[in-house]
Amino acid sequence: MISVILCGGSGTRLWPVSRRYLPKQFVKIFDGESLFQKTIKRNMNISDEIYIISNETQYFLALNQLEELALPESLKFRFFLESVGRNTAPAIGLASMDVEKDDILLVCPSDHLVENNEIYELCVSKAVELANDDCLVTFGISPSYPETGYGYIQAKGENVIAFKEKPDAHTATNYLNSGEYLWNSGMFCFKAETYLNNLKKYSEEIFTGVEKAYNNKHQISDNEIRIPYDYMRVIPDDSIDYAVMEKAENVKVVYGEFNWNDVGSFKSLYDISSKDVANNAILSTYKDKGIEPIMINSHDNLIVTGKRQIAVIGEENLVVVDTDDALLITNKSESQRVKEVVSLLKEKGSDLAEIHKTVIRPWGSYTILEEGPLYKIKKITVKPGKRLSLQKHFHRNEHWVVVSGTARVTLDDEVFLLRQNESTFIKMGAKHRLENPGNIELVIIESQVGEYTGEDDIVRIEDDFKRSE
Repeated sequence: MISVILCGGSGTRLWPVSRRYLPKQFVKIFDGESLFQKTIKRNMNISDEIYIISNETQYFLALNQLEELALPESLKFRFFLESVGRNTAPAIGLASMDVEKDDILLVCPSDHLVENNEIYELCVSKAVELANDDCLVTFGISPSYPETGYGYIQAKGENVIAFKEKPDAHTATNYLNSGEYLWNSGMFCFKAETYLNNLKKYSEEIFTGVEKAYNNKHQISDNEIRIPYDYMRVIPDDSIDYAVMEKAENVKVVYGEFNWNDVGSFKSLYDISSKDVANNAILSTYKDKGIEPIMINSHDNLIVTGKRQIAVIGEENLVVVDTDDALLITNKSESQRVKEVVSLLKEKGSDLAEIHKTVIRPWGSYTILEEGPLYKIKKITVKPGKRLSLQKHFHRNEHWVVVSGTARVTLDDEVFLLRQNESTFIKMGAKHRLENPGNIELVIIESQVGEYTGEDDIVRIEDDFKRSE
């Protein structure tokens, strides 16, 4: 069996913890792991191979987090990197075209939480049986309350009667009371050929677009495939639910009784988190668990701590999320509206919807320490043996000071080493590259001065990671 892990998503519903360049599936607030890592772990022992459908930025996040896991040596990984997201139907189609026609695919979002692996594996085994009979299989979750944020599946036994859109509160209550409806988990299982046949039958335009994109793919390596933008952008944007599942006739459902949650809001994050004696859930995105908040006469709150001390007095049902550059305070009942904040930030042209102060890169990371209209100061950390792209800038000069480790610097035609407390100046327009030739992390402070210090003022001349942005 091949697991297909869908890694799309913009991270709007859990802002400011989750953002475009660090969406929720990669945020480590679940016992020190991310949802992506938990998804890999629960599928790695039941899969012969894992396909990860991602964009370029999330590719490097995924690679970094895979390195932290104890993975079976025999387990193979393959990445499909989409130049632009076109929803789940095309993504699954690309994976289906890359395997044998009788291969069984288990399709899983990377941002859902599943807590009982033993039951999960039993449900997958049942789905594989149905998939071998040329059925399209979905997984339904028995609803425990009238949730309005999920789609529903109307089912009779293992037969799917209908798929339903996210309901209003009254309809959701009727669904719950009827006993005929399940939450739509967004997980699927089928033969590759079965999916492609149904995609071609019910959404031929998507099938044709996916086929052209796949036939013009760029095979970067045995485990990395990139889909060109010109072919990807013309594929219709549609989900597997609309494009195939709601129209197909051979659809079955497996009842997933394995404590599932899509962690689609801060309320759902609160629901799945452990609580203190006052029913407060305390989480942290930092390895050292951050600073313990002070809670006085406060209960039923969700607190996500950062580096600052948080104190809450006489409050209930609040969500308080503290990050280095943004603070969110909302009632749990209103937490679904966080995406409206993200929309307003985008309208203002703010980077707060896109990136954190610390940004993960394939070679390491950088943290913005301070910035103003004509300057920016960063801490740059480079992993041993890694190097940044050979690049130049048109609008800024840079000054590098080594804090720890050894730096190999390329500056136009010159190559030299810098050690602790040594520095160099990068003039605007000069070709340059930073590299860590040592066995420990390289840390430098970079001071940028110029009329424009945005991240898009980078012209890459050579890049080990073949990035397009």
